[in-house]
Amino acid sequence: MPAITIGQHLVNRLKEVGIDVVFGVPGDFNMPLLDIIENDKDLTWGNNANELNASYAADGYARIRGAGAVVTTFGVGELSAVNGLAGAYSEMLPVIHIVGTPNTKSQASGAMLHHSLGDGNFDVFFNMSSMISCASSHLKKNNAITEIDRVISTAVRSKRTGYIGLPIDLIHYEVNVPELPPLALEIPKNPAQTQELALKVVTEAIAKAQHPVIIVDGCVLRHHAEKITEDFIKRSGFPTYVAPMGKGAVDESLPQFRGCYSGNITLEGINEEIKKADLFIEIGSIKSDFNTGNFSYNLDPTKTITLHSFATIVFCAEYQKVSMLEFLPLLTQALPKEPRVFNLGPRHQPLAIQEGTEITHNYLWNKVPEFIDENAIICGETGTSEFATLNLNGPKGASYITQFLWGSIGFSVGAAAGAAIADRKRRVYLFVGDGSFQLTAQEVSVMLHHGLTPVVILLNNDGYVIEKLIHGPDMEYNNFQMWNYSKALDFFGAHIERNTNAGCSKVGFEGKVSTRAEFEAAMKDIQGQPDKMHFIEVIMPRMDAPRELKLLVASSENR
Repeated sequence: MPAITIGQHLVNRLKEVGIDVVFGVPGDFNMPLLDIIENDKDLTWGNNANELNASYAADGYARIRGAGAVVTTFGVGELSAVNGLAGAYSEMLPVIHIVGTPNTKSQASGAMLHHSLGDGNFDVFFNMSSMISCASSHLKKNNAITEIDRVISTAVRSKRTGYIGLPIDLIHYEVNVPELPPLALEIPKNPAQTQELALKVVTEAIAKAQHPVIIVDGCVLRHHAEKITEDFIKRSGFPTYVAPMGKGAVDESLPQFRGCYSGNITLEGINEEIKKADLFIEIGSIKSDFNTGNFSYNLDPTKTITLHSFATIVFCAEYQKVSMLEFLPLLTQALPKEPRVFNLGPRHQPLAIQEGTEITHNYLWNKVPEFIDENAIICGETGTSEFATLNLNGPKGASYITQFLWGSIGFSVGAAAGAAIADRKRRVYLFVGDGSFQLTAQEVSVMLHHGLTPVVILLNNDGYVIEKLIHGPDMEYNNFQMWNYSKALDFFGAHIERNTNAGCSKVGFEGKVSTRAEFEAAMKDIQGQPDKMHFIEVIMPRMDAPRELKLLVASSENR
């Protein structure tokens, strides 16, 4: 019977689900595992600045590649990563958290070890993380192989985080195993009879509808259902909208695409179209506050069909276990071959650029699409940037990374690093505020270290503007120390010979702009240098914000 070490088996399973970069920070309980990772020609070690940033990077990587992994050390390391991992769980990303834990003999004896609470309890952090994991395990010799497989396959199928605690003395422990089958990643088949009934009811409702619309949301992205969703849109011909978390799930060049719907913060013209609908077909909906304009959707449930990954809901009846992944292609096939035509006129657009020289949000988000490449990855930080993406006319093939549900400021910097290394052929554009940047700025160093080429666009409006809009616009707690942001690449070693010789990113534009003319000149320069990393600090009016954010804040219960 063949033998394999537990650490090697874990690494093999990570590669099996498409992971080729493992993020994290070294610690004395995980370094033997890092040896295996670094010596594997198919893997890259993320080499992150801290565990929080590493968890954000794994999240961003998983949004592009389908799954991510982060390695931390017992106690101090794993707790530093918890915020980012809770965000990945919340936003439905299968990130595998691997924690190097103390030697099993020390654990069994209750030794007072460093990084512990000193009480002999070595499961306390495992128990914490179990609350934000769909599957978790602290490995033992007799169950390590099956538990690794269970945690990874459950996380990938469920689109949630998984936790694996790996004692240091088990990393190189050999176990005899029979020939291992592939991981069980298949989604269970829908119950045939229930699905047949649901299909009948849905097709009848569609046939009766005079003004049906489709609303595409975030679960389409999480379950990689963009292709089957587009097939349904094209075959039906129905006007199609995306929710904020569904941005990027629909090709915005399709004639059926009408824009972003988010309740009361929607463009007025789009809201009028939604009001005329007599049937709503929601695909992968996520009914969170920021995703629904503070719960202002107001879709009539007696006119709503909701296709989820776990069920199909038709008006007020639920067809359990009828997943959209199998059901939606069947529904598409059941539609008439010729799509219906709806003459709704030109798509409604945000307010055009207003005159002036200052770089306002109205100007920036109307102008910047001219400088963004096709197939770009656009990262919008929690706050002004993510809300501005709602009505951004992005390029064809663009993906959007935002965190509307978890909303942790600083997330975008680590996520951009993860996304950039997940697909080096696509250009990453990071839009981050000055306050958020101060939380996770170190990850710029990691971008440089890996030779990545993102465009970092830092919006300097001198404070936590989203917080000021909600409460305390004149309070000092919403302000912080000013930095020389445009010097970030230099500070993080972009021009040090040792780093440039080791493959550090080449640097293009690094500077500050405060007028529209300066911004456009800088972006033209950046556009012509796709093989370099760029950092542009954009000076903006202090209390300016996108229209969508202002409307959302006006209805916030936290003011």
